[in-house]
Amino acid sequence: MKQIRMALMVLMALVAVAGGVRAHADAALLMEEPYGTFGAINPTGHAAIYLNHICAETPTQLRACRPGEFGVVISRYHRVAGYDWLAIPLVPYLYAVDRVEDIPATADPELEAKLRDAYRRRHLLDIIPDVSEGEDAGEAPKGDWIQLIGASYDRKIYGFQVETTREADARFIAEFNDNRNVSHFNLFFHNCADFSRTLLNVYYPHSIHRNFFIDLGITTPKQVARSLTKYAKRHPELDFSTFVIPQVPGDIHRSHPINGVVESLVKSKKYVVPLFVLSPQITAGMIVAYLADGRFKAPKDSPRELLPGDIQSIGATQAGTVDESTRSVQQASEGQPQLHHHDSAPSDPSTPTLSSPIAPGGVPAE
Repeated sequence: MKQIRMALMVLMALVAVAGGVRAHADAALLMEEPYGTFGAINPTGHAAIYLNHICAETPTQLRACRPGEFGVVISRYHRVAGYDWLAIPLVPYLYAVDRVEDIPATADPELEAKLRDAYRRRHLLDIIPDVSEGEDAGEAPKGDWIQLIGASYDRKIYGFQVETTREADARFIAEFNDNRNVSHFNLFFHNCADFSRTLLNVYYPHSIHRNFFIDLGITTPKQVARSLTKYAKRHPELDFSTFVIPQVPGDIHRSHPINGVVESLVKSKKYVVPLFVLSPQITAGMIVAYLADGRFKAPKDSPRELLPGDIQSIGATQAGTVDESTRSVQQASEGQPQLHHHDSAPSDPSTPTLSSPIAPGGVPAE
């Protein structure tokens, strides 16, 4: 508990000192692990885009961020108020609270539901109203809206961050505010990963593409991450980094590892054995395709963070000292805020940092 309190104190100090200062604009793909029963059946997960210089005037209207704001997470959702995409501020998206200091150290399903419903009542009643009739009248509705907020309670999230420019952000805001925002979600051709692919291609044309061999033409979050990583390797001048936002500890079931389409088939006995019996040749071809171009590991050795983009993980390991945290605050106060700019990873990725106890589909709710 002392470490949790220290992490919160250091984080709030950095927020106060760093304020809205950022080295440059960034866009980050959030590749989110699947969870629940559907996530076990379809382990492709969810994709969203975090933009640290763009904020949400409303869930459907974008604007440039003001000092002290952390940016917005934007994604395509299935059956949420008839919209194609919705934008949620970073902290609520990850933790379903407005303020960093209100992030709980641990969570259970009851707390998660309460935080989500409280945020919905404060900010989202216009698009997600209470149930209007029946025995549940006045209560929170069922449905996929829960994916809008509190993602870190259900999933571990992997981030792939690239630099943008303020000019590109301004063009993005104008384009998305002017376009019709009407849902045309389709699991195979217009899912959340397709949306992320389209959005990143606005900033870096032709950087993200489908893979007809390892994902059978379906865009998956892992394919978007793979494409962006390859693009960054081909363009070493591009500022590229990765991070991990851990799932909040507690009694909520842990999320599942994320896979692509063919990967999920060849790595699962319940799928690959029947496929091999039906067609050994096709199954062998799928295995070869996966081994040739389908292997891509999530960046588990990347630094763990409370918030991507602005604030680096505080402390090296659980054994980190108060002096290390104090030094980070001192660096921020000297005009060097701990912006997301990682060149190295912790030596032991399985060891949580001081920030990890507070830690952050398309497909329908995974």
